[in-house]
Amino acid sequence: MKNVDYIIVGDGYAALFFAHQLIKNKKSFVIYSEGRKSASQISAGIINPVVLKKFTTFWLAQQQIDFLKTSLDEIEKYTDKNYLIEAPVHRIFHDENEQNLWQKKAKNEDLSDFLNTDFRHLDDVKNDYNAGMVKQSARLNVQGFFNDLLKFYEDNSQLIREKFDYEKLNTIESVYKDISYKSIVFCEGMGVKYNPYFSDIQVIPNKGHHIRVELSKPITENITIKKKHFLFALNSELYFYGGTYDREQMHENIDDSAVEQLRNGLSEFYQNDFEIKEVHFGFRPTVKDRRPIVGRHSLHHNLYVFNGLGARGILNGCYFSKSLYDYIENNIDLPGEISIERFNKKDA
Repeated sequence: MKNVDYIIVGDGYAALFFAHQLIKNKKSFVIYSEGRKSASQISAGIINPVVLKKFTTFWLAQQQIDFLKTSLDEIEKYTDKNYLIEAPVHRIFHDENEQNLWQKKAKNEDLSDFLNTDFRHLDDVKNDYNAGMVKQSARLNVQGFFNDLLKFYEDNSQLIREKFDYEKLNTIESVYKDISYKSIVFCEGMGVKYNPYFSDIQVIPNKGHHIRVELSKPITENITIKKKHFLFALNSELYFYGGTYDREQMHENIDDSAVEQLRNGLSEFYQNDFEIKEVHFGFRPTVKDRRPIVGRHSLHHNLYVFNGLGARGILNGCYFSKSLYDYIENNIDLPGEISIERFNKKDA
């Protein structure tokens, strides 16, 4: 019988950032990875403190960015790599009204550290009204982050590459197969719908597509360009453009309409030829109030859920992994905004 402090089920941002908290605190664990690419693993990896439709920010934006940078520095100590890519977001303005709104919002205390009021013209794309840079924005090297961390866990006998079988879980004796555990944290994204312990949590699938394209004329700057969607270089040949948001088409196939939406969106500002080389999609677990769902099972008190990270999976996953760890290990209450209990209060 193997004894561990934690079993983590899932292999997206929630799982890996929570595993980092366990490494920091010298807790033993295993991660169950089904091997399917999660929404996290095909995400854009954008780190952005501004909602670029309305030029607003969100709850704990500065704290989340600061905590992410610290966490990535800590992770670098055991992977020898830092996955932060300094490629700030540049938002192309549609018209003068957007320029004026940006300037107005930049005077707000909660946005002054994020909105650069010195607009600039981008050389490689159509931007008649210039672009505004989001300060403190960046990207995560998504492929490197997941590949390296999963390999690190595997090399340390912490990764089990198989689907978690709920029927083999003995919650009375706290045993799963041949593993005795203190706690299980389920970080399954939309896979939680098949989890008999947390299938009723209120996560809503949001299907997102992105395309990987070859541009006939490369973008000369290492930046992230945003108009309808995000464009940035993945390597010397391919660029990422996406992603879409769809709550209607939930089938496990590529939606041609989404691909056409992306093709048209890119053509609006990149006016040279490009070729679509790959199409990817995933299902983001979103929540109506746009806050994660974190907490303990009402009957099985050593079973926990960490889900609903939505489109800000990196920031939410990193920051609230510590909230969950402190809740379990130090008996510190979860913020009410993310606690699973907030739904019970509404239903009462």
